[in-house]
Amino acid sequence: MATIERFEDIEAWQKGRELTKEICAISNQGRFAKDYGLRDQMRRASVSIMSNIAEGFERGGNKEFGQFLAQAKGSCGEVRAQLYVALDQQYFDRPTFDRLTDMAMQTSKMLAGLIKYLRNSELKGSKYK
Repeated sequence: MATIERFEDIEAWQKGRELTKEICAISNQGRFAKDYGLRDQMRRASVSIMSNIAEGFERGGNKEFGQFLAQAKGSCGEVRAQLYVALDQQYFDRPTFDRLTDMAMQTSKMLAGLIKYLRNSELKGSKYK
């Protein structure tokens, strides 16, 4: 795995950013925009993906980074659950649901791979040099 110098270089963070952008855009439309509770919770969960990846990376240690990645992965699941609620409320169509769910799943898989890599790595992070 190549050395990552900035959290912005992490593919899972990039995919989380893309997902967040899509969630914000879709939740600004129609009746969804007026469901303040679901709209805001879904936005917070998607932002949490990006934020936890960034915060964990900046901590400088693999164990802490892994814990923050697990939090980000949990937020991916939260977004997916909320997508079902929005679909059931007919805030968007099935193709939109499928696209957003796929983005969340891809992000989650990337995070799982990164977590696995960190667990098996001899590297401990800059915090422990």
